Amino acid sequence: DAVEAVCAINGIERVRLGSLEPEQLSEDVIIRLSKQQKLCPQFHLSLQSGCDETLKRMNRHYTTEEYRTIVQNLRNAFDNAAITTDIMVGFPGETEEDFQMLLDFLKEAQLDRVGCFKFSPVEGAPATEMADQVPEDVKEERFHRFMQLQQEISAERLKQKIGQTLDVIVDEIDDEGIIGRTKADAPEVDGLVYIENLSGTPVKVGEFIKVTITHSDEYDLWGTC
Repeated sequence: DAVEAVCAINGIERVRLGSLEPEQLSEDVIIRLSKQQKLCPQFHLSLQSGCDETLKRMNRHYTTEEYRTIVQNLRNAFDNAAITTDIMVGFPGETEEDFQMLLDFLKEAQLDRVGCFKFSPVEGAPATEMADQVPEDVKEERFHRFMQLQQEISAERLKQKIGQTLDVIVDEIDDEGIIGRTKADAPEVDGLVYIENLSGTPVKVGEFIKVTITHSDEYDLWGTC
């Protein structure tokens, strides 16, 4: 109801959801959200691990299969849906087999952007007292393996946007050109679009412009208007 109410306000052009738990996105909720034209189709959906045994130890109340279904429902309901999340590697008890399950899940899910964190003991937290703490060098090695794979996935996801014309909000204008964000890019945490103004039409910060994407890397897009 809150999303629908905000989307109905004149003068608001984009509405973006914050971090979401999987249990918040039932199929009915996704259908309702998909009808809101102002809603940015970017969903930061909590995951933490792609291994069910690790999720249990984390006291997470969803499975990888449930998460996979939600991702598919979002992609079915929204054009160019961007799914982002965070992953923790090296949680107590995580075996090499568990970690490989995470990598396999990433390959299958093809999430757009994923942040990765190494487990760090916190005084008073239950996980700090768990058995089978993962050595720091193993955490570091898994972190780098994870990031290498996810960067490849992110680069491929962005590459698919080349040739598309996207709505971009202008955040900054400098001597080198225009910098903005698509609906899939949350401010300050996601990628940017670097734009060359070939038309010469004056552009202002805060304006929405059409940009044809010409190039990409694992983080950002480049295009022309």
